Amino acid sequence: MSTNMKHIEFQSASYDQWQEEAVKALKGKPFESLFTKTIENITLEPLYTKESLIEKLGEQLEKQVSTIRTLSQSATFAVAQQIIGDTEESFFANLEESLTRGNEVITISSPQAFEWTEAAIAQLATYLSENSFKIVVQSTDDAVLAVFDKIDEAKREIVTGYIVAPKAFELTSFPNVRTVCANTISYHNNGANAVQELAIALALASKQAQTTENFKAFEQKFFVQFAADTQFFAEVAKIRAFKVLWKAFASAFGNEASAVPVVVETSVRSFSKYDVYVNLLRAGNEAFSAAIGGADVITVHPHDCLTQITAQSVRIARNVSLVTKEESLVTKVLDPAGGSYFIESLTADYVKAAWAMFLEIEQAGGLDAYGIDAKIEDVYKARIKEVETRKHSLIGTNIYANPVDEIPTTENAQFADVKRIAASFENLRTSFAQAELKAVILTFGQLKNYKPRADFVQGFFATAGIVADQTEGFQTIEEAKAWIATVDYDYVVVAATDDDTKQLIPALLEGKKQGLVVDAAGKYKEEAEAWTANGLNGFIFAGQNIVEKLNDVVTTVKGAQS
Repeated sequence: MSTNMKHIEFQSASYDQWQEEAVKALKGKPFESLFTKTIENITLEPLYTKESLIEKLGEQLEKQVSTIRTLSQSATFAVAQQIIGDTEESFFANLEESLTRGNEVITISSPQAFEWTEAAIAQLATYLSENSFKIVVQSTDDAVLAVFDKIDEAKREIVTGYIVAPKAFELTSFPNVRTVCANTISYHNNGANAVQELAIALALASKQAQTTENFKAFEQKFFVQFAADTQFFAEVAKIRAFKVLWKAFASAFGNEASAVPVVVETSVRSFSKYDVYVNLLRAGNEAFSAAIGGADVITVHPHDCLTQITAQSVRIARNVSLVTKEESLVTKVLDPAGGSYFIESLTADYVKAAWAMFLEIEQAGGLDAYGIDAKIEDVYKARIKEVETRKHSLIGTNIYANPVDEIPTTENAQFADVKRIAASFENLRTSFAQAELKAVILTFGQLKNYKPRADFVQGFFATAGIVADQTEGFQTIEEAKAWIATVDYDYVVVAATDDDTKQLIPALLEGKKQGLVVDAAGKYKEEAEAWTANGLNGFIFAGQNIVEKLNDVVTTVKGAQS
């Protein structure tokens, strides 16, 4: 007899029941091991429930949700594709192409590869008169800003756009062009976490708001710019938290908050120069989180933007925005993350932590006096450590790396100063390529026994662009000892079971030829001192700092060869 699933009801389980089952599944590990600390020092719980959320926020929950929805300009976002071009002609051809293919906000990062001639400025003025725009400049004296003098005075009141400059840009006769920006991108690119970015945005806004007597006039010219990183839920919560924070900020200035635009671009600090198509996945993830969080304008950077952007990568980047906007249906809902137990809780955590940090910044006398750069540097170092120890996975870079990938030598100046977390692995590949180190994995025993460790070592080597040779598995210690005495390699890693390794290493050290560097795969705390005293270089194991270890190997091999 068939069962109609519509009429089946499942018995609900309490948190205590779930916890009891979780403890059983942990098999002796403490329940607290399921709680994790984020880089913002916020504790993530293993399970969020309606009851725990209400207990945590109470009546503030309804206020938080209401604020986010009230301070959202719309449920959708505008596609803001950045326009590039090596020449004036290619720039305008690409601009025209982008508009016909779905671009909605002409996005320009200055300087360009060409000079802004008077003719080019006049041509650009015709586009900005009819289309929204975002212009990023290095100073308020940038040549591209002359475009506003070329726009017909009769059209200036309807021109809409954003100008991102180091300081507020005075632009008369353009009431709908926002020129006061809390731009957090440079801080993000240096490694700032979500809470720091939110506090910085408020601090920048405070500094600029205090220069005007009319807060509403300031608010009408103000917008915030964030970069969305790959931590999906964190970025959703970050954008939502800003709207709650903005209400508190406006209230502190004695005003009711109005919706201010949240302009977002995809982050490149997690981008890598090799296995670049993974960057496409990162950008898609980032753009989707920005859309769910409630961004008003989104720029998706092409997956090859670190080196040489192509027409294909530009098209793909644009389509990421278009698919997100037109096919995901996420923009059909105002605040699609609203009511999520996890995201609402994380949003509240960000609001609380960021507001506290903002007050500290204000009491210190501003960002410089607060020492924000040093604090961001600490976070950056923590990020690097997480990547180099594989606590944070960077697919195609620190895990599942393709050792035969070639790193492009070209560099896109726009992103050259970003403190990317993949950079140390890219430098590692360069070091190993220059060293021309010959590495081999010595395996011992049966394949099923040594293969897991041998595969781990191959993956370890792959992050440095090395495909190590591998023996077929020696069956006796005498065979392995005879082989290592005459082997033509610089570096040997022994991969075997713990028991086999403990018998093998002393014999190999006794018979290895002079200058050969030998490591063992695995941790051997009790044997380590004796083995290293007899000539073992060290160990390779999970959780180790890959970059430090392999750089040490290069140095040791060079020393042995000299």
